[in-house]
Amino acid sequence: MNIKTLSFGCRLNALECEKISAMLSSVVDTAILVNTCSVTGEAERQCGQTVRRLSRENPNSIIFVTGCGATRNPELFESIPNTFVIDNSDKMNLASYKDALNSANIDIHNLKIDSFHGEDTQLSKKFVQVQNGCNHDCTYCVTRLLRGANVSFPYDEILCDVKSAIKNGFYEIVLTGVDTASYIRRDGDKLILLSDVCSALLRDVPEIKHLRLSSIDPASPEVPKIIELMAHDARFMPHLHLSMQSGSNTILKSMHRRHNADKLRELIKLSDGKVSFSADIICGFPGETDELFNETADLIREIGLINVHAFPYSPRPGTVAATMPNQVNRAISKKRVKIIYDIVAQNRAVFMQKQIGKTVSVLVEDNNIARTPDDINVKISGEPIPNRTICDVKLTGIENDMFVGKLV
Repeated sequence: MNIKTLSFGCRLNALECEKISAMLSSVVDTAILVNTCSVTGEAERQCGQTVRRLSRENPNSIIFVTGCGATRNPELFESIPNTFVIDNSDKMNLASYKDALNSANIDIHNLKIDSFHGEDTQLSKKFVQVQNGCNHDCTYCVTRLLRGANVSFPYDEILCDVKSAIKNGFYEIVLTGVDTASYIRRDGDKLILLSDVCSALLRDVPEIKHLRLSSIDPASPEVPKIIELMAHDARFMPHLHLSMQSGSNTILKSMHRRHNADKLRELIKLSDGKVSFSADIICGFPGETDELFNETADLIREIGLINVHAFPYSPRPGTVAATMPNQVNRAISKKRVKIIYDIVAQNRAVFMQKQIGKTVSVLVEDNNIARTPDDINVKISGEPIPNRTICDVKLTGIENDMFVGKLV
């Protein structure tokens, strides 16, 4: 099998590539699969540019293009030779790929990939999808329009995926989805929520050494339960990445977010210093004045975020925010992104200094670089350690925004 995959955007896209390539292997030996992103205009542009290059370099291959970018803007890809667009709604449907193959003006029995420079997807941790879609109405978000309503996967399927990961040598599991915190299933008269899934996995799969969550909505009533679980099981890594987006109540309201600044303060207080936090931040949302941006900057200092994914707001066609007045100049948005990263770097430096001397359980990822429970890199001195190893390391110093440590 020679099915090459390339994913843009969220980790969920990479996980879907794994599932789709395994499914495709039953009908075709050679193909290129690109899972696109549409979260920003720049992401969409890069997807189109990449697919055009892949087509030029591989005239004797089939290219399947799916994901949010291809679903929102199929015209961007449909004219590219030997390229077939698969809508998000059909991406897990093998029949859609069969139909594309049947209509191809190319001999599918003599396909060849001449050039492919994809990302290395050999991770030390294993991502497991628990749900898809979103039921909320954030005014800036095109993803919810392209992935549809929330669909939560049965616990038995999640359990099977986790056990399979363990069998294949992955001992750090990351639960992910479009809106992970919205997970909900009914089992008779009982509702199963995200915290129930986490608790059950820790119980049913004792081989799990590290359990993590991907981005989570701070407004969800599940977050306090998750924090409590982290306090009672050392295998549940004490770090949460919040889909915060802003620290200004005015902007959060305009975004149709369901939390406010006090909710974030409440979560930090509840964690009692035992859980660290990172967040997504959008800079330059329509109507974000200097004063309102400073509210976000001040809150990030106050609550001590140790990492962020900050990016300039990008108007997405079909969203409410794209037509809002007082759009912010992109140059200003980009300057604000830098300010946020500078603040977070200061927060992280203070946080890291307080960790020196502690012994923590880490996941070795590559070249003796490991990941601490707080999702910070640590360089381990001494002999080479195999990837995916989970071991105890004493943090002895800091170099280049990274811990240094030694095995205990």
